[in-house]
Amino acid sequence: MKIDWQPSASVETLKRRAQLLADVRLFFAEHEVLEVETPVLSSAAPTAPYLDSFQTDFIPLGSQDKHTFYLQTSPEFAMKRLLAAGSGSIYQIAKVFRNGESGRQHSPEFTMLEWYRPELTLFQLMDEVNDLVQQVFNLPAALRFSYRGIFELFCKFNVFNCSDDEIRSFAIKRIIGLPEDLEVKRDGWLELIMSYVIEPRLAAMNMSVFIYDFPASQAQLAKVTQDNSGNKVAKRFELYAGGMELANGYDELLDAEELRQRFEDDNQQRELQNKPRMPIDENLLAAMESGLPQCTGVALGLDRLMMLMLNKQNINAVKTFKFEQS
Repeated sequence: MKIDWQPSASVETLKRRAQLLADVRLFFAEHEVLEVETPVLSSAAPTAPYLDSFQTDFIPLGSQDKHTFYLQTSPEFAMKRLLAAGSGSIYQIAKVFRNGESGRQHSPEFTMLEWYRPELTLFQLMDEVNDLVQQVFNLPAALRFSYRGIFELFCKFNVFNCSDDEIRSFAIKRIIGLPEDLEVKRDGWLELIMSYVIEPRLAAMNMSVFIYDFPASQAQLAKVTQDNSGNKVAKRFELYAGGMELANGYDELLDAEELRQRFEDDNQQRELQNKPRMPIDENLLAAMESGLPQCTGVALGLDRLMMLMLNKQNINAVKTFKFEQS
């Protein structure tokens, strides 16, 4: 059997990747944001039902005891502990791992740029993301739409007023191949519509787009507030370009008890999906209880950004070796 040992990216692409990483670091140096490194392994893991972590066992020399650790899906929890310790603005270029994710835009191992800004509001952070992707990656300036606005533009319904049945009926009619007996919750239908109806339209616009004010049920680790119409919304945004989601930003939740409850709710959902419960990060919750400062944060997929800038159609074309060659 012939072994394919060659890099999946060309040497020229790897040189451009190295320069882009240097440019990212220069951007943050000019903005006086501190680069940090945090552990890749953790004794806890994200509880979100849509994330599956790789796990491994640590066995101390001379012992039969196994201690389970998880590869990070994001450096978020450890970085928030640094914020609580008084680090100020920080960023990290981190290897992250997500079990099961594979495809043209996905890899089980990829590179994430994540940063936190105690000084910035959510919209100011959107401005900074916009500056980064324009200056370093030559993307066009991004337009801004609320979640409600983007659904009204492309789907002609108000996500906060329509019923679950109306959303389901729209999805079944507009998404080819969906079985009519498919059973998912309201947010599941909205996510399907976003992926198969709205994202292709965004790609056709040939520009960058921020979407903000997500439904409160999609808050994840963001604060919840009310929009101008009195709807409960999550203080978070996503950046799209080239038909891909590139970044996810939050006005970070500061309440440790609220976050613990969200973790517990997530684990209940995991059990309903026949997934294992994940250990809650008590270090993060203790740090939050001691005083996580008001801050905003964003995680950005560097590999996808490089795909766009270098006009590559597959994530493997910007990675040194594809996952199958690991």
